[in-house]
Amino acid sequence: MPVARSRSENGIKLLMPEVMFAGPDGRLEGRYHHCKEAGAPLALILHPHPLHGGTMNNRITYSMYQSFQRLGFSVMRFNFRGVGRSQGRYDGGIGEIGDAAGALDWMQSVNPNHGRLWIAGYSFGAFIGMQLLMRRPEISGWVSVAPPANHYDFGFLAPCPCGGLMLHGDADELVPEPAVRKLVDKLNTQKNVDVDYRVFKGADHVFASHAEKVSEAVEEYVGRSIGARPMALAAD
Repeated sequence: MPVARSRSENGIKLLMPEVMFAGPDGRLEGRYHHCKEAGAPLALILHPHPLHGGTMNNRITYSMYQSFQRLGFSVMRFNFRGVGRSQGRYDGGIGEIGDAAGALDWMQSVNPNHGRLWIAGYSFGAFIGMQLLMRRPEISGWVSVAPPANHYDFGFLAPCPCGGLMLHGDADELVPEPAVRKLVDKLNTQKNVDVDYRVFKGADHVFASHAEKVSEAVEEYVGRSIGARPMALAAD
């Protein structure tokens, strides 16, 4: 349940962003924005690799959190196990899939009549997000930023249940762009799957100075997909 003061609904405090919820290996720390509109869509944002400085406060992770908030989503970002105040230890990706599933369960319990459900991840978070996509059929859209296609096998996306948005930089020093393009080309051969692939000129793996462009791409693609326009944000 949230740890800050806010109004309650169904016994859950909603308005303030700090939350602690049960994960498979202990309590997990997150930030949650609740949209007041009935039946609002949900989005879960996943951060980069825990062993390489990835947290829910990563710049790109936070930018996507704000983008979905502007589009009228109830949205959460959280720390994987062993990061920040989240309990547990890094588990090589297996346990982290469970963490993401736990975050999704929490959001759905707070929003039993929610609209569409989206998953968005950056780097390691993109890999975990696509794993969760294959396990949760209620997910209807996804965003993957700098998916580590040369470090992990994405062959499990067969078949991929739906299309999505994939963003990458042509100057990525950790994940060469051709590796991601190969993944996109493979996905786009599947029936009823259309991946919108956008390459940012000059962007490296951390998207230094490109966070605003990432936000713009997310808002344009997701907004067009759900028929919504971005709104100005009120301070949490």
